[in-house]
Amino acid sequence: MSARIQVSCTIICFDEEANIRGALESVKWCDEIVVVDSFSNDRTVEICREYTDAIHQRPWPGFVEQKAFALAQTRHPWVLNLDADERVSPELRREIETVLENPRADGYYIPRLVYYLGRWWWRGGWYPDYRLRLFRRDRVVWGGVDPHEKVVLRGRSARLRSPLLHYTYRDVADHVATIDFFTGVAARELELRGQHTALTDLLLRPFWRFFRFYVLRRGFMEGIAGLFVAQSAAFYVFAKYAKLWEATHSRPRLPPP
Repeated sequence: MSARIQVSCTIICFDEEANIRGALESVKWCDEIVVVDSFSNDRTVEICREYTDAIHQRPWPGFVEQKAFALAQTRHPWVLNLDADERVSPELRREIETVLENPRADGYYIPRLVYYLGRWWWRGGWYPDYRLRLFRRDRVVWGGVDPHEKVVLRGRSARLRSPLLHYTYRDVADHVATIDFFTGVAARELELRGQHTALTDLLLRPFWRFFRFYVLRRGFMEGIAGLFVAQSAAFYVFAKYAKLWEATHSRPRLPPP
């Protein structure tokens, strides 16, 4: 990395012993690695200490606040944000180094490529899933709504070609558990914003998600795996609005006289 432009990498984590080393290995070329841990119960922090001294532990406040805190701890003008289950490939590293020799934008969107069920998901709904992950520190704030946080950029953006590798689920059981967790978070956020579930949310939204993943994004070409991913994507939408309906219709009521 050129001395003219230094890069900080931020990672938030909790009980990521199985993933964190791979993530850290892929960004050890960065000038600084900032880790924010939510008091992990496994060896996550111990592994992180092999790569950085910039480790902060704080209770989990939500995705937006935790990533905003991580950003505030960085020291260098450019920041690369990474999740514990992601990896920066050698090709992506070279592309980042090349664009930072003469940056023509204030932030760069990076495509994510998922590895799941023994294959890379170039089709089926998840790719390219562009995320703004490389940006000037002083041109962004963290925004969005949990669990779908996002970087809000004040400036010009561009896209990189090399994908960020995403090892998103260990297996089907992990996938289902993740859906259960994230739909709960998403439903709570919708409730706090005063939203309610309509019949179309339970019928049309899941159907459209399935059609987009399975037909438009050619998930059918992945066989049974493509069918499962499309169905699980549709169920994510259904479960989110079902949980919102439950939250807004299960208030304690007085017993009948």
